[in-house]
Amino acid sequence: MKHLELKLVALVVLVFIFTSWVSNRVQGFYVPTTIDDFFMPGSQPLQSGTFASPNMCDNCHGNYDTNAEPAFTWRGSMMAHSMRDPLFEASLTISNQDAAFSGDLCIRCHSPGGWLEGRSTPTDGSALTTNDRQGVQCHVCHKMVDPMSSIANDVTYMENLTNVPSVHGNGMYVIDSEDIRRGPYENVQSNHATMYSEFHTSSNMCATCHDVSNPVYSKQPDGTYLPNTLGLPSSNFDTYEMFPVERTFSEWKMSAYNSETGVVSDAFGGNLESVISCQDCHMKEVTGKGSNKSFSPIRNDLGQHDLTGGNTFVPLLIKDLYSNDSNVDQSALDDGILRAQYMLQHAATMDLQAIMDDDLEIEVKITNETGHKLPSGYPEGRRMWIHLVAYDTNNNVLFESGSYDSETAVLDLENTKIYEAKLGISEEVAEIANANSTTSYTYNPGESFHFALNNLIVKDNRIPPRGFTNANFEAIQAAPVGYSYEDGSYWDITYFEIPENTYKVVVQLFYQTVSKEYIDFLLNFNETNSKGQELYDLWVAHGKSAPELMAEEELILDFLNLPDSSEPKELISIFPNPASNEVHLKFHSNEIQNLNISIFTSNGTLVQEFNNKENFNYVDNSITLKLDYISKGTYIMRIRLNDSIITKFLVVK
Repeated sequence: MKHLELKLVALVVLVFIFTSWVSNRVQGFYVPTTIDDFFMPGSQPLQSGTFASPNMCDNCHGNYDTNAEPAFTWRGSMMAHSMRDPLFEASLTISNQDAAFSGDLCIRCHSPGGWLEGRSTPTDGSALTTNDRQGVQCHVCHKMVDPMSSIANDVTYMENLTNVPSVHGNGMYVIDSEDIRRGPYENVQSNHATMYSEFHTSSNMCATCHDVSNPVYSKQPDGTYLPNTLGLPSSNFDTYEMFPVERTFSEWKMSAYNSETGVVSDAFGGNLESVISCQDCHMKEVTGKGSNKSFSPIRNDLGQHDLTGGNTFVPLLIKDLYSNDSNVDQSALDDGILRAQYMLQHAATMDLQAIMDDDLEIEVKITNETGHKLPSGYPEGRRMWIHLVAYDTNNNVLFESGSYDSETAVLDLENTKIYEAKLGISEEVAEIANANSTTSYTYNPGESFHFALNNLIVKDNRIPPRGFTNANFEAIQAAPVGYSYEDGSYWDITYFEIPENTYKVVVQLFYQTVSKEYIDFLLNFNETNSKGQELYDLWVAHGKSAPELMAEEELILDFLNLPDSSEPKELISIFPNPASNEVHLKFHSNEIQNLNISIFTSNGTLVQEFNNKENFNYVDNSITLKLDYISKGTYIMRIRLNDSIITKFLVVK
């Protein structure tokens, strides 16, 4: 009887797949991929049992302490809404439209419970239940098994799998069929079966869905990526042998955070002094109880289940779409937005310096304070940029870079330093796509938002984390593209030339969840359903993904007393410049009545001041200043000569 039931289930699944295939072909997909093209090792549908609703977990793990309990903070995270996310749904539509069945790869991480219970086909998510749309759920994560586990029960379960993953990543999860709740604590008193799991404190667990590759493409000997034989699974499931889509885990793996001591942090980690794993930052340790039971101990190492990133925009859309849904906690989403803002405000530090060679420049240094690239994650539409404005003494704008129009959501792309990754399509793939096209749309090689078809990295200037080396990031397919960073760099420096009569410079660092360009793409290229229009309307109604301010600094240049261009700069020469132990000043006038020289750091701190020419050993219209007491760097010399004020920049090497 049991075998008959399994056959009936299998038949239903096959009918579902066939119906979906027919539907897909009628719609006219450009690339005729099949479900097999997106096969990945690990637990397969109907091999991991069923999954309890998070609402059941609330009975013990919610409604008692919103700061520490797992339920409330999880419900405010994007993990809880990964399958309600209208931005994801619009992207999923385009992926399925571009390559048949490609949505299967997306759903396996956005609704793992639905995928494992056999409802990922059709791959547009239309078969998913209300519970499936509760995203990355408690029961899925706490039944997850390390594919490399040597525990007897785990080994026995994995012996029944068709393919056991040999690496962590790409949605290749192993989820136990037995209902044993796994977690990072030993000897837990509980109302259900539990098991200690070191895996749940390891970043390897996070790799499962945060090291994403497109399995349709294989890496070639020359480093390019070309399609496999369509209709067949990849011949190699090594993450680094497929086309890289997201490498957040690998970026961490090659950072200084992945070490025995990690990195000291007072911004992340909660009760921790140093942060090492993904969980240390994104599930910081707090003090509290893991359940509302009287026997549940108070812990100082309780992982807060907020799983916070930098998304402050999509929660607004979910609040709107699901305002009457009892499964969506509006206040939890509000708290989640605040936590995401905190993460963004501590993800980077910014330093400004004024420098003058032939022209006045502002040096803007952005330092990455995270354990991965900044920004990291899914690249489409996600970006960070520098906004700099120079003002005169009357607060008139003399210069601006990085202007953003909040009404239109248009960023000045031509005159802005933007940190982002951009993907694209090669000529070979464009030919394949166009050859199979049944619509009027033509694919062009080059930069592209077509997630399922992209096989090129066109640009990646995102700031690397501490511990970066070019060789290591090349090995994980995450090297900079169209940009360069020296080994050891976890910062980036940009120079802005500004007018010499600048009085004040204000610099801001902004982050945006999704760009107007990507929103427009999801609207204009959707030929399947209304998801693009629905997203666009929500985007307009909720501030068009208003940029989040990450950092802001102001530099006042009044101490320079910069002269007008008409003032006689030829009154004095300074040499050598750059200088080492001493610098010489030559005056081109015999009429010197008053002389005062002040040396400042580039941010306005006075280093030394000299008054009256007698104190300078003035000989033959020249003086020599000793620089032994000054460390290397760029300084400003303000010289009051008679009735003139002359400003010179001095580099000490």
